[in-house]
Amino acid sequence: MFIEQPPWIYRILFPGAIWRLPATEKCVYLTFDDGPIPEITPWVLDLLDTYRVKATFFCVGDNVRKYPEIFQMVLDRGHQVGNHTYNHIQGIRYWTRNYIENVKKATTYIPGNLFRPPHGHMRLAQIIFLRKKYRIIMWDVVTRDYSPHMTPKGVLNVIKNYTRNGSVIVFHDSIKAEKNMKEALPKAIEWLLEEGYQFKLFNEQ
Repeated sequence: MFIEQPPWIYRILFPGAIWRLPATEKCVYLTFDDGPIPEITPWVLDLLDTYRVKATFFCVGDNVRKYPEIFQMVLDRGHQVGNHTYNHIQGIRYWTRNYIENVKKATTYIPGNLFRPPHGHMRLAQIIFLRKKYRIIMWDVVTRDYSPHMTPKGVLNVIKNYTRNGSVIVFHDSIKAEKNMKEALPKAIEWLLEEGYQFKLFNEQ
């Protein structure tokens, strides 16, 4: 549970970050990390179109540089985007100034005020600096679709067991998550819709 739905004691280490949004209605915020890439992202976009679902894509700046047409597809389909650093780096492994520079480099390609740290790791000084400009979006439910030890059924069970009103859910439009994500994502969307959840974007609240 610590990974799939981080407890409050872990969340307080990220002051000002958003893990879950207050909600009395049944709604969730579906997000994707690590894209855009031509092998996976277009498939995700087509699937979301099928179910008429909108999501937020936290993009790696260098991927946007390499695949601007895929990034434009995300925008043209009406989805929201956020900054996921330029090189997908972990904050705790970098001095704050170097980490901030990497985030700033990504802003050349990724507009907006949403940021998610890769791997969910940041130093306190990085959080304090970035929250002045960005809404730092963490997660309430991470599917672990990227894990080689996970199965599509396991990913779906994470959604069923931990989703609640206002949950921020994380999938990955990446090669390492492809097998689990492609099988589990449509089933997860169908289950969420059957349970009465609406899919919202962060700029809608």
